Amino acid sequence: MRVRLVGTYLVLLLLVLAALEVPLAMTLAARDTQRLVADRLADATRFATLAEPALRANDTKEMTDELMRYDELYGIAALVVDQDAHQVVSSRVDLNLLGNADVQRQVHRALEGREASDDGTVWPWRTEPFVVAAPVGRGGEVIGAVVTISPTRHRANAVGTAWSVLAGGGLIVLFAGIVAAYSLARWTLRPVAELDAAAHELGAGDYAARVPAADGPPELRRLGTAFNEMAATVADSLERQRAFVSNASHQLRNPLTALRLRVEDLGADLTDPDAVEGHKLALEEAERLGEVLDSLLALARAERGRFELADIDAGEVAWARVVAWQPVATKKQITLRYVRPPRPLRARAVTTAIDQALDALIDNAVKFSGPGATVTVRPTADEGGVAVHVIDNGPGLTEQQRELATVRFWRAPDAQNVDGSGLGLPIVAVLVDASGGRLDLLPNDPTGLHARLWFPSPPQA
Repeated sequence: MRVRLVGTYLVLLLLVLAALEVPLAMTLAARDTQRLVADRLADATRFATLAEPALRANDTKEMTDELMRYDELYGIAALVVDQDAHQVVSSRVDLNLLGNADVQRQVHRALEGREASDDGTVWPWRTEPFVVAAPVGRGGEVIGAVVTISPTRHRANAVGTAWSVLAGGGLIVLFAGIVAAYSLARWTLRPVAELDAAAHELGAGDYAARVPAADGPPELRRLGTAFNEMAATVADSLERQRAFVSNASHQLRNPLTALRLRVEDLGADLTDPDAVEGHKLALEEAERLGEVLDSLLALARAERGRFELADIDAGEVAWARVVAWQPVATKKQITLRYVRPPRPLRARAVTTAIDQALDALIDNAVKFSGPGATVTVRPTADEGGVAVHVIDNGPGLTEQQRELATVRFWRAPDAQNVDGSGLGLPIVAVLVDASGGRLDLLPNDPTGLHARLWFPSPPQA
């Protein structure tokens, strides 16, 4: 955006410079041309005064000497023609320009009784000579004409020098404009850049992000103040929400435990099969409600964002979780495999992030893969960090379901009757994100789900 803003300033500056310098350059060229015309007409008029008696007396020697001295002194050729446009006197022995169309045009004008000059302007690139003619005679009688042919190279160079000075001044102004435009754009956009950075931090979960609202234009200062107020409101609202979930989960846990104990006591004297079955279902629902409350409590703690990072051996943690889940997998007739890495893999993560994440992923894989499936846990070094892969060959999830899997309380349509709260993967996502890592849910080939946890390596690694 800064480049576009500076570019806009420079385009406007270039347009202003062009509007000022182009007319000025043309005026300079026209002014020098007018000076040249005035000088040559004055010379031609003086020669016409000298040529009149010479032509009438048919004595041109003195006139020839005058024109030759003029040519030697100024390098300007001159000639005199009679009323029939025949060359009579010239400043050079071999000078005969009557065949030149421009000279003929000016001669005919002068013989008509008018002072004539070249109609063109002396531009820096002009190389053609400048022709001026004046009539010889008086009282309306024209008996000849005087013509001067001036080289224009020197005058064109002078115009070019003036243009160069003008262009140099324009470049200095343009350079100063670039510096001023960059400074102005930086001053204008600094609050925007700070606002952009704070918005990204806020989106990443740092609800303490604020912007300084004392710099920049008044409109952006007001925007910064409004952003800070909005961020404070959002942070306060989220903190209240998390506190409510945490407190509600904690407060409901105790009465739920007491209710479960009372329901267990009620089953001691039951003999009717239907009553026993109903008692069993009531206990399972109480247990399920307890798991939901535990998950809500864990999610509320995870989202508070106050974590301690530690260097963890991801391979050893993964091995410990595989050993812990092995009895559950065996009971459900599922093969739980562990692929040990060739060397220790140190990861930088929240203290309990890897084991909690693996518990959720292995639990889901064992729960939804079905009897006879295989679940493989494989830590690897990947992308400059550590990745832990949990791969199963169960039914897997569709692409749309994988995108929804980390939404709270979401359950796959075919898993509505399976125990669970729909909070496992959201907790994993929060813990992994707090560790600076990433959770990827990928399809397994040919069937199943490939869950990939990635964590950065410690700085010393």
